[in-house]
Amino acid sequence: MNIIRRRGWEVAERGVTPEHLVLNRRSLVAGATAMTILPPLAARADVPVNPAFQPGRAVTEEKYATTYNNYYEFSESKNLWREAQALKQRPWSIRLDGMLKQPRTIDIDDLLKQVSLEERIYRHRCVEAWAMTVPWTGFPVSQLLKIAEPLGSAKYVVFETTQDKVMPGLSAPFYPWPYVEGVTIDEAANDLAFISTGLYGKPLPPQNGGPIRLTLPWKYGFKSAKAIVKISFTDKRPTTFWESIGPSEYGFWANVNPAVAHPRWSQASERLLGSDERVPTQIFNGYAEQVAGLYSDRKNEKLFM
Repeated sequence: MNIIRRRGWEVAERGVTPEHLVLNRRSLVAGATAMTILPPLAARADVPVNPAFQPGRAVTEEKYATTYNNYYEFSESKNLWREAQALKQRPWSIRLDGMLKQPRTIDIDDLLKQVSLEERIYRHRCVEAWAMTVPWTGFPVSQLLKIAEPLGSAKYVVFETTQDKVMPGLSAPFYPWPYVEGVTIDEAANDLAFISTGLYGKPLPPQNGGPIRLTLPWKYGFKSAKAIVKISFTDKRPTTFWESIGPSEYGFWANVNPAVAHPRWSQASERLLGSDERVPTQIFNGYAEQVAGLYSDRKNEKLFM
């Protein structure tokens, strides 16, 4: 007899987003595969869609999600997607170092052969109070932890973004490059924490953080490091990129909370890309049931900004 154990984020089939809202991604990817333009394993038509991760709102049209981007290594403008195409997606390797059994460098395609890819539809909430809902292809960060084999004394995971000569924004002297982000080990091990390598059933485009990025749907988007080239494990809490620039505005935790305003604007509502509709912001971006327990013993921390 098969015993089905339900997890808190699962929904009944009737609650699943209609297939046409995912923009016919199966047919799109099938056509792309026939032309052999997809990098191996990054995103494929046979990657299963996980019906457990449903956002409760319509999927954002691809044209909006891939042309309205924050990526300061390229530009402070949102309209940077053309410039980002200069960032080559292969070859690509990731350094695993710090408090590990065996620090090493791994090729991205060798890494992808060791994980189980799936598609999840997540809400994405920017600290600037805009939001989108998109289908990511990738794998849980927990699978990365098993591959990396951190020591029991490691408490934090630190992600570092590439510094490439095609990124004109790196010339800005007032930013503390490289872009560094971090989470606790228990946050990384949470089932929602995701490493993304695809978007809309295609390889993750460079303007969205390709070829590999972090996706943390309950946190503000600046926590999700793009174009990752190094993942380190440490027992010391890192000072992250935006935290070092403006600690009163961008804290380490960055969990979404509509009741805690940014110092310069409200977080009570958000603007949906595409429709520009304003909707109420939800605590933990709607994922409280899955992640609130991570912070039950951290009441004295400034958890939301």
